[in-house]
Amino acid sequence: MDLALLFKPLFSILWYLIPLVVLDTILRTAWFKGAVGEFMVNLAAKWLLDSKTYHLIKNVTLPTKERSTQIDHVIVSPYGVFEVETNNIESGDGS
Repeated sequence: MDLALLFKPLFSILWYLIPLVVLDTILRTAWFKGAVGEFMVNLAAKWLLDSKTYHLIKNVTLPTKERSTQIDHVIVSPYGVFEVETNNIESGDGS
């Protein structure tokens, strides 16, 4: 039995599911969730903080004795220096 004869009609009907499955897989990755989280923090800092008072510095890399460390956001103002770290934390309920 030729499997191509079986899969050809099935593929012609369900071809649109392949990009949806790929997109769903990408949207569920920790990398994508982290990128969206950092984007939201950047957007909130730009919209909600006065640019004359607060200065946003993104992706700061600091050397340490053994390696380096990366800080997602540093906000400098007359009121202090604030370090904001963005993390992707999965909840236990699978959402």
